Amino acid sequence: MAALRLLSGSVEITAALIMLRLNQVDKALAVNSGLALVGPTILILTTAVGLTGMAQELSWGKLGWIGCGVAFLLIGILKK
Repeated sequence: MAALRLLSGSVEITAALIMLRLNQVDKALAVNSGLALVGPTILILTTAVGLTGMAQELSWGKLGWIGCGVAFLLIGILKK
């Protein structure tokens, strides 16, 4: 999970440097739009890794509640 977060942070920093280098709002907006795909993807992957590691310790009911929470997060993030 930590490696995925490090990868995500590296992508974010790289995108910020690219935006500074481009020095144009329209191109920076395009780079930022690409980041909109990275955030939710990393969220899903890190949650999946964490749940896989904890699956034996949690009941099906708790896993269902966690799934609902993740679904609500994604709806909130992706809804326009």
